[in-house]
Amino acid sequence: MTYDNIVSILGADAEQLLQYQSHTIAKEQLHVPGPDFVDRIFVPSNRNPQVLRSLQHLFGHGRLAGTGYVSILPVDQGIEHTAGASFASNPIYFDPENIIKLAIEGGCNAVASTFGNLAITARKYAHKIPFIVKLNHNELLTYPTKYNQIMFGSVDDAWNLGATAVGATIYFGSEESSRQIVEVAEAFERAHELGMATILWCYTRNNAFKKDGVDYHTAADITGQANHIGVTIQADIIKQKLPTNNGGFTAINFSKSDKRMYSQLSSDNPIDLCRYQVANCYMGRAGLINSGGESQGDSDLEQSVRTAVINKRAGGMGLILGRRAFQRDFDKGVELLNAVQDVYLAPEITLA
Repeated sequence: MTYDNIVSILGADAEQLLQYQSHTIAKEQLHVPGPDFVDRIFVPSNRNPQVLRSLQHLFGHGRLAGTGYVSILPVDQGIEHTAGASFASNPIYFDPENIIKLAIEGGCNAVASTFGNLAITARKYAHKIPFIVKLNHNELLTYPTKYNQIMFGSVDDAWNLGATAVGATIYFGSEESSRQIVEVAEAFERAHELGMATILWCYTRNNAFKKDGVDYHTAADITGQANHIGVTIQADIIKQKLPTNNGGFTAINFSKSDKRMYSQLSSDNPIDLCRYQVANCYMGRAGLINSGGESQGDSDLEQSVRTAVINKRAGGMGLILGRRAFQRDFDKGVELLNAVQDVYLAPEITLA
């Protein structure tokens, strides 16, 4: 897909997103993705040589190999959203091998999935594409429905099945968040000991984060602080939903904030909102990958390309896109993944 195709897909948003120049956090202050990212960022850190090798393996696979950007296919929705609801539109993905095939044919850097999905395919595929084992999940078979990330296996088991990295979710703001922070911090420490990279899904969850009809779960200030806690427990890469607004701290009247967070450090432009998330990832030392989100049907291509442009121009590291790819025909899923990757391969799309 060419740059002109990207402009066409963005339509009326093209000028706002592609020509915008940020006047908040200067791009020169960011640690941006590049071919030397592991050497530049992680070699001076406490990560051991095995972790450095795992990170380089992750950055060196797929269509984005050698760029410092990543495109990851995540399919853990069989647990998170029930297998039936997730795979009814395309039942081939009840078979985990087709998930792996989609990631490979789609040119992804890695595939992120459950212990079961990756273990059942490990000997055939663990050496062909980096595996990211999702350690914890929320299960939907309890009534009434509860939302709580619990461990589904051990870090050692992830290493044994050939994983390059492990991933985990923390529901920041939830009643269970303190336990989840401790559990995930311990798991990430063990993963680093064994030589695996770590990726944290930094989700926010609290009914109080909605006020006066406005949902602040994806506010830049709240998600930014979730990111900052995530890098504090030594996540190498942060996965976060794209911010949709700001001012959650002040609207809900909790935590601590500074008025400059909403003026000098950000603006209403989606690129600036995302850049604030990047800033909270140690100015990009831990890469920010944004979520592709749920499938919306015909608008999936436009929304995915839009998210990729915002992430790249903000200083992010890529996208982790699942449902929009696997909830459609296999070939169409490959095309969508490739379209997102083309945004990161386009030299015309630069930091704002």
